[in-house]
Amino acid sequence: MALRDTYEWLLGMRYLRSGNKRGFLSFITAISIGGLTLGVAVLVVVLSVMNGFEKELRSRILNVTSHATLMGLDGPLPDWQIVQEQARAMPGVVAAAPYIEVKAMLVAGSRIAGMQLRGVLPEEEAQAVGLGQAMVSGSLDELQADSWRIAIGEALAKELNVTVGDTIVVIAPEGTVTPSGMEPRMRRFTVSGIFRSGMYEYDRGLALVHARDAARLYRLGDAMTGVRLQLSDPLEAPSLVRQLAVDLGGGYYVSDWTRNHANFFSSIRMTKSMLFVILSMIVAIAAFNIVATLVMVVKDKQQDIAILRTFGAGPRNILGVFVVQGTLIGAAGVGLGILLGVVISMNLEALVHGLEALTSVRFLDEKVYFMSDLPASVELGDVLRIGLVALLLGALATAYPAWRASRTAPAEALRHD
Repeated sequence: MALRDTYEWLLGMRYLRSGNKRGFLSFITAISIGGLTLGVAVLVVVLSVMNGFEKELRSRILNVTSHATLMGLDGPLPDWQIVQEQARAMPGVVAAAPYIEVKAMLVAGSRIAGMQLRGVLPEEEAQAVGLGQAMVSGSLDELQADSWRIAIGEALAKELNVTVGDTIVVIAPEGTVTPSGMEPRMRRFTVSGIFRSGMYEYDRGLALVHARDAARLYRLGDAMTGVRLQLSDPLEAPSLVRQLAVDLGGGYYVSDWTRNHANFFSSIRMTKSMLFVILSMIVAIAAFNIVATLVMVVKDKQQDIAILRTFGAGPRNILGVFVVQGTLIGAAGVGLGILLGVVISMNLEALVHGLEALTSVRFLDEKVYFMSDLPASVELGDVLRIGLVALLLGALATAYPAWRASRTAPAEALRHD
């Protein structure tokens, strides 16, 4: 006999509806379903936001940084041409670009800002990272040797109050010894481009110049800081760059994007796990509303239970009736919650922008969160995990009231009838 044909199923479905004329039990049932729906929806949305944040952060990081880098252990890399040729010959390497990375101070009028100065070869840098596509004014091709031109991030340009065509002074931390004493080493550059990567860390703290100009200012000769690698599979960066160092005979410092930004991603994973546990408690509280609902139903249906027992229904049959009712309440709440959570997650950015326009409040400060939008990515694994946990909590909430109903004594229930 199919479950739908059993009287436990039929009675459980009937008891979902009101047991009296005022409909009070139906109202309590709706509250139980609504509470579980909201709890599950919140959990789906929060985990989707964490997934979206991680994916967006990874995408933006890989857009402005290389997948892996190989540098000299004791300073600049004089034999960078050999490293570059060896890297290009390795399977999985899309591009290998030399670079110079140094600290500098930028001065524009009375405004001063510290940042990272990166010397690049524009034609090769465009193949290694995506900053060429992030230019909002000018282009990387304008960074020609001996032109003393510079491209800076949009946030840095706003802080210094400069635009394309303005001049700024780059001050190196190393000084020059003169008869009058130590003087700072500096050079005037013309702003030829402004980029917007979407990562405040880089838009505020990074400037690009031609590698030869950086080498002249910092007196590096023909040396480079290292070689940056672009890979066909970014996840292979840790093993591939280490293999490159071994093939070159060792003596190099290697790094990759997973290592440089390990704190970001480990923090996101830890936060996601903690939020799942904390918000699961909210789902548990909502699920235990089922306890109150079924206890009231059991109290209201005492006479029905007694009559069923006198007709031959056993404790297992009575238990089944209320397990069916509690399970249906839990399944309805979980299903609606997942549906609501997925819909909100898929339209979250539009909802956030609408709220920001309505309240004139900026919810995400890019200086703190590295991005100004609130991305969301719904993952099937998270949805299944949330659904299973919520259904399990609902089943646990059903157990006690159903057991109480199965223990009802017919004579005791009908004594005052």
